[in-house]
Amino acid sequence: MNQRFVCEKQETQTCRGMDVSSVTVSTVALSLVTLTLLIWTWQMLNRFWLRPKKLERLLRQQGLQGNSYKFLVGDAKLLMKMIKEAKSKPIHISEDIVPRVLPLPHLSVQKYGKNGFTWLGTIPMVTIMDPEKVKHILTKMRDFPKHKHPVVKLIGTGVANYEGEKWAKHRKIIDPIFNLEKIKLMLPTFYNSCIDMVGQWEEMASANGSCELDVWPFLVNLSRDVISRSAFGSSYEEGRRIFELLEELIEVVFKGIQSIPLLRYLPTASNRRTKAMATEIEQLLKGIIKKKEKAMKDGKASKNDLLSTLLESNRKIIEEDGKGEDSGMSISDVLEECKLFYIAGQETVSSLLVWTMVLLSRYPNWQEQARDEVVQVLGNQKPDFKGLNNLKIVTMILYEVLRLYSPLISVSRVVHKKTQLGELSLPAGVGVSMPILMIHRDPKIWGDDAKEFNPGRFSEGVVKATKGQNAFFPFGWGPRICIGQNFGLQEAKMVLSVILQRFSFELSSSYTHAPTSLFFLYPQHGAHLVLHKL
Repeated sequence: MNQRFVCEKQETQTCRGMDVSSVTVSTVALSLVTLTLLIWTWQMLNRFWLRPKKLERLLRQQGLQGNSYKFLVGDAKLLMKMIKEAKSKPIHISEDIVPRVLPLPHLSVQKYGKNGFTWLGTIPMVTIMDPEKVKHILTKMRDFPKHKHPVVKLIGTGVANYEGEKWAKHRKIIDPIFNLEKIKLMLPTFYNSCIDMVGQWEEMASANGSCELDVWPFLVNLSRDVISRSAFGSSYEEGRRIFELLEELIEVVFKGIQSIPLLRYLPTASNRRTKAMATEIEQLLKGIIKKKEKAMKDGKASKNDLLSTLLESNRKIIEEDGKGEDSGMSISDVLEECKLFYIAGQETVSSLLVWTMVLLSRYPNWQEQARDEVVQVLGNQKPDFKGLNNLKIVTMILYEVLRLYSPLISVSRVVHKKTQLGELSLPAGVGVSMPILMIHRDPKIWGDDAKEFNPGRFSEGVVKATKGQNAFFPFGWGPRICIGQNFGLQEAKMVLSVILQRFSFELSSSYTHAPTSLFFLYPQHGAHLVLHKL
């Protein structure tokens, strides 16, 4: 009896001990979960409310003005509304395009003057329009690194978006690709692609000597064909799928930049589609790279295209440095640079060409001057490097188009530590936005005719036109200036020269002026012109 009582008592104590242990473990687990939630809540509160409001207060203390921060969205809803409204109706060709393509910075300047800021999600973006400050920002790379929006990485990174040692390494490897000697070798490629396009136009105009068409898709296909052939040694047909995916991806990513920040982390149909497109693009490019590497090993690859030059330059750097693969680019790095070739090489040139044709249609006197110069310098012959570089009027026209219709309409940077910019003290986490189109049209810099098309202002060069100020930067400025600018300008000169040799052109009655931007400036409703065969 006593033995049974003792056993039952021991069992009861053991059970109670187990219960206490279970309660203790549960309490600890609950405490950890609670603590984790509290930390996460604090981090979210700080990231999406306390920190932005602190930055806003610090900017206002310096006399800067802007809209009050709105939780999570900043100015996103306002911007989306303004873009939707702008796209709903075209403008007259004589109107200023800035309110349409840069509605938020334009509104900020109108409302608060040049000392204002806008909100990119949780980041206050200080508008900078002073040329000296612009020069300082674009020159001091370490103080003002590029602002990298998370969703933009899906499109591609490459040398245009790297910082520090990685940027320096990639720039060193890529530099040989775009030297003038290499560009000279690519001119026949530019010409062949151009002849293919104007051949189609001549066939369309063969019936009565003229035709009406939307030149925009032709110029897009032309620039895509040029970048496919010159970058990869292939034709546009081979790279068609890549361009289609990039076009869709850019549109989706642009919408993501304007949306609420948290949405990019949710498994929405749009986000899943975005990742699927990015993956397919990488697979297609890997196939092209591997095909090129095999051809180079077999001695069957052309050495004049950009990819071959890139791979060869990368190989030499690795061998000369003696530190192995780490001193060069990995396959992933090469892949990112290829994406950059596709996007920057195609978008910028097609944008420059279409607005050049539109403006020369509106100003036929400048079109005639350009044609007279082309005939005088080149005659009806195939343009060569020397001839293209002797086209002074054509160059002036291209510069003026880049001033008024720069493909890239704005650039931005961000500071990671407290940084002085003139009289401004920028706290860590603040961004700076430099609206290229607004600076390019500032009357205080360019004079009373700042918004008018006048290529003559560049007759004595860029420095004279800007009065020595850093007020013209369609390709950026400083160490990060676009490495492919000579490539783009030579291509544009070639295409424009060949068109002027064969056609005169004017605006169609159906032309609708609706400049729009998806990273680069393009005509929302195309560019309908009437071409007259010469």
